[in-house]
Amino acid sequence: MQLFDWIILIVTLLFIVSYGVWKTNDSKNVQDYILGNNETPWHVVGLSVMATQASAITFLSTPGQAYHDGMGFVQFYFGLPIAMVIVSLTFIPIYHKYKVYTAYEYLGKRFDTRTRSLAAFLFLFQRGLGTGLTIYAPAIILSGLLGWNINYLNIIIGLLVIIYTVTGGTKAVNVTQKQQMFVILLGMLITFFWILYYLPNDMSFSNAMHIAGANDKMNIVNFSLDLEEKYTFWSGITGGFFLALAYFGTDQSQVGRYLSGKTVKESQMGLLMNGLLKVPMQFFILLTGVLVFVFFQFNSVPLNFNPNNKIIVENSPFKKEYHALEKKLELVSEDKKVINLLYIDQLNQDYDNPILRKEMIALSDKEKDLRDRAKEIITKADSHSETNDKDYVFFHFILNYLPKGLIGLLLAVIISAAMSSTASGLNALASTTTIDIYKRNLKDEKSDKHYLNASKLFTLFWGIVAILFACIGTLFENLIQLVNIIGSIFYGTVLGIFLVGIYSKRIQSDAIFYSAVFSQITIFIIYYFTIYIYPSGEEKLGYLWLNFIGATLTIVLAWLLERLVFKNQKVFVS
Repeated sequence: MQLFDWIILIVTLLFIVSYGVWKTNDSKNVQDYILGNNETPWHVVGLSVMATQASAITFLSTPGQAYHDGMGFVQFYFGLPIAMVIVSLTFIPIYHKYKVYTAYEYLGKRFDTRTRSLAAFLFLFQRGLGTGLTIYAPAIILSGLLGWNINYLNIIIGLLVIIYTVTGGTKAVNVTQKQQMFVILLGMLITFFWILYYLPNDMSFSNAMHIAGANDKMNIVNFSLDLEEKYTFWSGITGGFFLALAYFGTDQSQVGRYLSGKTVKESQMGLLMNGLLKVPMQFFILLTGVLVFVFFQFNSVPLNFNPNNKIIVENSPFKKEYHALEKKLELVSEDKKVINLLYIDQLNQDYDNPILRKEMIALSDKEKDLRDRAKEIITKADSHSETNDKDYVFFHFILNYLPKGLIGLLLAVIISAAMSSTASGLNALASTTTIDIYKRNLKDEKSDKHYLNASKLFTLFWGIVAILFACIGTLFENLIQLVNIIGSIFYGTVLGIFLVGIYSKRIQSDAIFYSAVFSQITIFIIYYFTIYIYPSGEEKLGYLWLNFIGATLTIVLAWLLERLVFKNQKVFVS
């Protein structure tokens, strides 16, 4: 990185942190700290909701996901707009009616403290893990870039977020996320058009899409009924819908964003804004990853995008074997460039040459084979090394091909995204711990000042926990999938509890509590025997289905228990 890149990066991050502290260090009570005193306008609610989702993982992993697997991941979001409508029409009015600080506080009013505590515990566990991953993601980048110890970087990034989140609470999160979303969108737009600029001069956007399509990167919709397929239209519209409904309707990191809205209408408009823009935004990020793939059809690529693996092999007895594969890859890359240029020339003459298409596919298969053999060598050199390099694809492109200044901006994008989602996570973890655990278990009523200080201390506590988890985190298939898998394991059960609470007056506390416990245990078992024990790509069940199964099982079992075992309980009256 050049000096100018460092200036762009440091100035951007320092401005966000200092602005957040300056604008929001005046919280007077716990309502001000957790709900922002209900002063947030709808467009800020919408931006805050979007920024909470747009973690560094989104901008680090999603382009890499598209590079390797194409646009199919967008199906994951197909159920999201529907979920936004349902949350806006049902969840938001109820939360405002009961004047709750957290989503789980409502469960205490609707059922009992056991159910409230169970849902809060499940949230704290999975969100604590997820928040650690949002710190870990940008640390990977900077570690590879600077050669610094990744644990030191986890601590630095985590402390930056802790500073303004502890100081200003929800207001700080909302205020800083406006700036963060501006940086994020600006950086991604510039990068997108810069990739197009870097493509061969006679190559149109349409030609680029043809090349991507020839390599199976543009299969956006898959109507397969195979449950082993991770991303299909059906898994997106069902499992993805339930995941989105659980995330936006019951996850305090999101609930806290729209509960800070001025009115019910403002909260609803902010959430619907997210529903309108989220799918196009993810499509755009995936398309950027596809364009990176097209770019590398004309430029050399490493055998493995993770620079750490290259270092491992260079210091091992397998160095010569690896170098031999690199030379073969260079030849394949040259052949790819020639074939793709010929293909473009034919396309410019309105002819989609099937022979050249076939040759492109054959060369891609050769490249994949060389990459797989390289992974075997890396594993032999160090059995503990992570050979999956999806999360490093975009990182490699940024460092090696973007001009001076833009590198700093893109790194600022990724770190800003990490800070925004981490801040929301810490704020949600602290508010849930304060309201649903700490306050509820105190025998004596304390002052607002006491709970305000407690919220700040719990924010600091969860910040430290997130940093510690980031320090022991490892790459999964890729980070964005890991976050979604963790969510899918827990969200279904929690969502089932909320759906029963909101839509069924007859089912009461005992039935829902025991059904939720049984459902969560069942999901653990299903996950272990159908997903966890199988290598990546060989799972017997797509993880998105866990959301549907967990929610459905919780609802059905609660209904049966209420009818057969606990039928004499008093019916809830709103």
